[in-house]
This record gives sequence, structure tokens and C-alpha cells, in this order.
Amino acid sequence: MGNKKSIDPAALEMLSIAEAKGISTAFSRVDNMKPCPIGADGACCKNCSMGPCRLVGKDEAGKTGICGATLETVTARNLARIVAAGASAHSDHGRDMAQTLIAVANGEARSYQIKDVAKLKAVARDMGIPTEGRSKEDIARDVGTKALMSFGQQSGELVYVSRAPKKRQELWRRFGLTPRGVDREVVESLHRTSIGVDQDAEHILDQALRTSLASGWGGSMLATDLTDILFGAPKPLTAQANLGVLKKDEVNVVVHGHEPTLSEMIVAASQDPELVEYAKNKGAKGINLAGICCTANEVLMRQGVASAGNFLHQELAIVTGAVDAMVVDVQCIFQGLAKVAQTQHTKLITTSPKAKITGATHMQFDEHHAYEMAKEIVKVAIDNFQNRGEVHIPDYTSDLVAGFSHEYIEYMLGGRYRASFRPLNDAIMQGRILGVAGIVGCNNPRVTQDEGTISIMRQLLANNVLVVMTGCSAIGAGKHGFMVPEMMEQAGAGLREVCEAVGMPPVLHLGSCVDNSRILTVLSAIVKEGGLGDDISDVPAVGIAPEWMSEKAIEIATYVAASGGYVLMGGRSPVKASAEVTRILSEGWEKKVGGKVEFVDDYQEIVDKTIEHLHKKRKALGIDVAKERELFDMEKRRELVV
Repeated sequence: MGNKKSIDPAALEMLSIAEAKGISTAFSRVDNMKPCPIGADGACCKNCSMGPCRLVGKDEAGKTGICGATLETVTARNLARIVAAGASAHSDHGRDMAQTLIAVANGEARSYQIKDVAKLKAVARDMGIPTEGRSKEDIARDVGTKALMSFGQQSGELVYVSRAPKKRQELWRRFGLTPRGVDREVVESLHRTSIGVDQDAEHILDQALRTSLASGWGGSMLATDLTDILFGAPKPLTAQANLGVLKKDEVNVVVHGHEPTLSEMIVAASQDPELVEYAKNKGAKGINLAGICCTANEVLMRQGVASAGNFLHQELAIVTGAVDAMVVDVQCIFQGLAKVAQTQHTKLITTSPKAKITGATHMQFDEHHAYEMAKEIVKVAIDNFQNRGEVHIPDYTSDLVAGFSHEYIEYMLGGRYRASFRPLNDAIMQGRILGVAGIVGCNNPRVTQDEGTISIMRQLLANNVLVVMTGCSAIGAGKHGFMVPEMMEQAGAGLREVCEAVGMPPVLHLGSCVDNSRILTVLSAIVKEGGLGDDISDVPAVGIAPEWMSEKAIEIATYVAASGGYVLMGGRSPVKASAEVTRILSEGWEKKVGGKVEFVDDYQEIVDKTIEHLHKKRKALGIDVAKERELFDMEKRRELVV
């Protein structure tokens, strides 16, 4: 791994300016904050006031807490709590979307509308809700209500469990891993990991699996579906990414966070003729909107709004001096933004009832008056335009294509009338595509920004691995120009042939971090299509988070493993202190659920392990030897079942 702060020239340029001006950013603070090695490895327990207990002794007594908890128990508890926190974050997002959908159905949130009726009906069918002869509002009300029930449900199974392959469902039931209700599993995780409750590492980690599934096949999947219903399932569109998307002569509003209810309204308000004219009267040529982090992905893949960057760009955007307002909601938002904003003219505006930042302006967003609130926020940005000082916008942007929902991938592969994953399955079976890798997750200032994402992706493409991406990794790929069809030149011959035939980039943008649920849906569809096994664990696929930092990333990794996937996490392992817990996450989980999680801090090793795993799965399926493509004559074509 490199010693540079970033491989992004725009980031390096702004870091030089920040350093010259004495502006503190995450990139500079990380040098002064050494991680506690005990806590980082999972060997510290602070779940009661007898401690904190640091289990670092060389003998057995030194590796036991005051209550007698062993290193294995403590490390497992810590991981389970991380998973519970990540699941609560993603699932709370889903809960908010359900409440918004109900408000829209009841006519109480008139700024929104149900844009994707086809998706609404598809979701209703999955939930067992009748659609024939009913209004979209009545269907939406029932869908929203059924979604909310998934959170408080105390027994039974989450409704979306039925979307998983049958074999996977049976496996979950056999081991008692099927999630009941989202809140039920999160609360039980916190209870079990309190002092004096669950004290068996494997049993604790079983609950972590169950809790993660409640998010992956519950809260997160609901968030994705309900967002599609309200704002439309994404379809490919072109946009740009990096700090160069900011405009020197326009009012710049940057949205940052995760929930699209506000950002979608900010998009509409920024295009309001009245506000555009108001901006011109203040000396600006117009209003420019850009995104940071996963809010960027939400408005990028549906509205074509440019992305100013990923997680570690949030402070750098303000350092440009060009951001008139940064509007934030929840998750991955630095408290340090407030101090950086004070060095510029930028208005930092918090909007969620769940999150305030000392020193920021709070304008609490209400979905019932969404558009009016959005206009007020944009007006604050316009009024602030005249307060600008020195502006320095790095001249770096890259084109990208985003918006590959699982519905569009199916349509793209099979056509309008025969939408199907068959061509993808065939390409994998024939050896033109070695397998699929999902590269997801965050940035982390403890490693070089974007380096892991780009170096791993570049090698996988050359080895004919189709790459799908979400979250900040996706923005990283977009910034470096990997999300355009021209990048198929870097793909191996087989992958390039498939991409050219379909007309798609070899790297597909699937959405925000909550949209990793789309990857689960794609994998399930591949299994259903046939020819690549009868469970997700059979498919030649790998999940990779090279630069992870969030609890949500661990939760995602856990639900992918619980669904049968192999996950490789870059950087330091939060369970390094316990060889037994490390073994359970890898060998133990692979034996139990067919998936596993490994932490690997060398990018080349991640690539090597990925390729090795894809070949292993291909051999198990009997497709490890490339087969000649068979050209059908007319007689054989007539035999095909249509």
C-alpha cells in the first residue's frame, strides 16, 4: 500500500491548500491519532463499569476479564455489537422510507409521488398484497404498512426471506438463523452481549449472522425497493464526478449523507425557475447541485446529479471556498465539517431530527412539507453566495455511467420482452467471464484514498471478472474514469467481448451502500436462471471492501457471508486478538453457511484470493474448462423453449 494520502489528484491539490492554510481535515488528524492496538484488535471490553478490561496478558489470567469473560467471548461480543449498529443504521433508513411511502399514499406528503408503479406492484406481489383493480395509493399504503411490520415483528420470518434461493432458506432455518424482525434482532444482539448473558463465541456470532440478515434481506432491501417506488428504479445515465464539478460562477449546494427524501427535493428546488432567477439577482449564473458520499449516489443514479466525491472528499469540498451550503442528513458525516466551514463562508446545514452538529445551522426537514423546506434551504445557499472569499476548484472531473438497477441489468442482458440473466450465466459458464466481484465500502484515511479500490479493480478486469460497485467505492471508480464503456479496453478478451455485445461498461454502478441488497437480488436471480448451482454459495462471486471503515461495512460483510458469499475486507481485522473468532468467521462460517469473511491488508493478496476462489467455484460447478461456443442452426433454434 502506498504512503500517499490519496491517488486522486483533486484530493492531493486540495490537501496542499488545506495544509498551507492550517485547516484540519481527516487526512491530517489521522497522523496525530494512533489507534489503540488493544481496542482495534477487539481485545477490550467496556460493557460494564468493572472495566474496561484489556485482555492482553501473556498467560490465561491476563486474557480473562474481571467477570471471567474470555478473549473469545469479548472479541465475539464486540463484533456482534458492530453488526447490530450497522444493521440499525441501514434499517432505520428503510423505516424512514416506509413512513414516507405511507404519508404519500395518504396524501400527507404531496411533494412526492409514486413514480414506479411497476416496481410497486412487483414488491406488493412479493409481500402477498393484492394489486388487481386497486389504486396505486391503496397498494402503496399496504406495502408501507407491511414494510413497517418487518421492524417490529416478534416471530416468524421476514417477508423478503422468500426471495432467497430455496436451498438458502432451508439452511437458515436449519441453523436457526432466519431473521424474525429487524428491531427484534438488533435488541437481542445488544442484550446477549451485555455482561453475564451470552458467553459462547460461536453462539454470539450466530446472532450476528441473524442480525445482519435482518438488514440485508430486511431493512436494507426494503430501503432500496421503497426508494425505487417513490423515485423510480434507476436506469443508466451519464454524469461527472470529482471536485471539478463545482462551479465558480454558480451557487453550489452540496448534499451529503444517505437518505434521498431530502436530496430529491433539493434537486427539484435547485431547478425552480423562481429560485434560479433569485440566484441570478444575487450575481450568480445559476444553481449547481453536487453530492458527496451515498446521497451523491442516490441523486446521481436517478437524476444525473454530479458527484463531488466520496467519503474523504467532504471536507475538501468546503476547502475549495466554492460551497455555499453543505446540506447533511445522517451517517458518515464528519463533525469536523463545522470547523472547516468556519474557515470558509460555507453554511453547514443539518436537517435530520436524529442528528445535530454543534456549530451548524439546523433546519429540520419534514417530509410533509418537503418542497417548501428544500426551497428554504436552497435560498440560504443563494443568500450566502455573495459572502464568498477566495475560490480554488481543482480542474479534475471524469465522465461516468451510473444507474444499473438489477431490473435494468436483466433488461439489458435479455431485451425488453425476454429480460433475463441467461446471457450472463452463459458467459460465466462458457468462461468468457471468470466470475463477478462486488467492490463496495468506504474510504479510510488510514490507507491511501482510492488506491485499494482502483488497483484491485484494474487487475480483476484484466482477469475477465465483471465488477459491480456501490457506495464510496463506486464514486472512487467514477472519479478515476472506470465507469464508461471505453474502459472495456482494460478488460480481458472474454469480458470485453461480452461488454461490447451488450454495450455496457465492465464496471457497473449499482447504487448507494444500502443498495448492496441489489447484489443479493442479482445473485438470487443468477441462481434462479440455472446452470450455476442451486444456492448463492455455488456462484463464482466475491465481495470486497478494500478501504472499509464503518460499522455498516462489517454488517454488510456479515450478511453477504450469511447468504453464502466469500468476503474479503482490506485493512486491520477487528477480531485479530482472537484466533478462535478469526477461525469462526472464516472456516466456521464457511462450513455452516457456505460464506466467510477474511481480513487481508495486502491488495495483491486480495486479488490472488479472489481469483483462486472464482476458479475453485468454477471447478466445483464443472465449468473450469472453457468450452467452445456452439452455433445453432435453424433446426436447433426451433428446439429452444421460448
